[in-house]
Amino acid sequence: MNVLVVNIGSTSFKFRLLDMPGERTLARGGVEGVGTPDGRLQFAKGDAEPTEDRLPVANQAQAVDACLSRLADSGAGGQALPGIDAVGFKAVHGGPIAEPVRVTDDVLSVMEDFANVAPAHNPAYVAAMRAFGQRMPAVPLVAAFETGFHQSIPAARSHYAVPYEWARDYGVKRYGFHGASHRYIAERTAELLGRDDLRIISCHLGGSSSICALQSGRSVANSFGTAAQSGVPHNNRVGDLDPYALLLVRARTGASLDDMLAQLSTSGGLLGLSGVSNDMREIAQAAASGNQQARLARDVFVESVRHYIGAYVVALEGLDALVFTGGIGERSKDIRRRVCSGLEFLGIELDVRRNEAEAIDQTVSADGARVTVLAVRTNEELVVARQTVMVLQD
Repeated sequence: MNVLVVNIGSTSFKFRLLDMPGERTLARGGVEGVGTPDGRLQFAKGDAEPTEDRLPVANQAQAVDACLSRLADSGAGGQALPGIDAVGFKAVHGGPIAEPVRVTDDVLSVMEDFANVAPAHNPAYVAAMRAFGQRMPAVPLVAAFETGFHQSIPAARSHYAVPYEWARDYGVKRYGFHGASHRYIAERTAELLGRDDLRIISCHLGGSSSICALQSGRSVANSFGTAAQSGVPHNNRVGDLDPYALLLVRARTGASLDDMLAQLSTSGGLLGLSGVSNDMREIAQAAASGNQQARLARDVFVESVRHYIGAYVVALEGLDALVFTGGIGERSKDIRRRVCSGLEFLGIELDVRRNEAEAIDQTVSADGARVTVLAVRTNEELVVARQTVMVLQD
């Protein structure tokens, strides 16, 4: 079975075609800059280096067309696309829908109901799902929601202290996201360390970031809340914030709630705090050059990650492995060093040489340290492909 896995952001459309159950990548690519004049299409067969072409696309439906056209032209699927047996979506917010499901009108309706708390993702996914349904009506579509992996989180960690009916009737609670990544980290870490009873803290640090506590392969805490806007500061999303702070801004500016939320979700986070960029690499360069706002953004990010690590060591009643993943976690030796600095009392101690080296799926902790620290490249698409096959085989 050839599964096309689709991963969508507000201005991005990424895909990977996998041969299942062999888990071999047949093709991969995507469109960056959806809805902007400087869109770019990347494409590669197998493990080859991707090519890139300028390709402005106005919306997700056009991104779907670009994807299918490129796959057809490449011979990866053929003009009639017989090579695509299913499409799996790394969907974000399904509200009460937890397990992977076939995409139906009812599923799309629920996603639309929760679009206001997933504004950067749900509308884009709904548009793409509808486009695939129209262009490939005979091919099954499966939504694997990011929240599904976190159903094992205890109620005491998933409930806010709001009126109980808010959770019961309106779905106001901590859902947790990045489920595919944290699931993969749980499985891969168990494989690398040869144990399935590990207490792991998974730090998915990238454009979007979250921290997850894992006990014997199951999620028991996640830094995200009702929306994927919360928790650790993100590239341009604010992270945790006292909601009453909005009253101060409204009183002084007259801004509406919608305007303030839009600003927090597009101009907050690392971008808003640094005034430089939403990219940690550019922020780090500015900080090294003496830019105080950039240093502040970096340090706020690091302190937030450390805050959750401390909380989750308590939740797990100890720690066996600390794992860094995502674009920042995998590549930024400086962020790993800053996060781990001074945590020797928890048994966390980096090896300087290992941390400075290219460290993918490698141990970066010192020999003899009580906690194994690893840098692991996540594979969310593989998890979604596995879930898609599982749904279709039931």
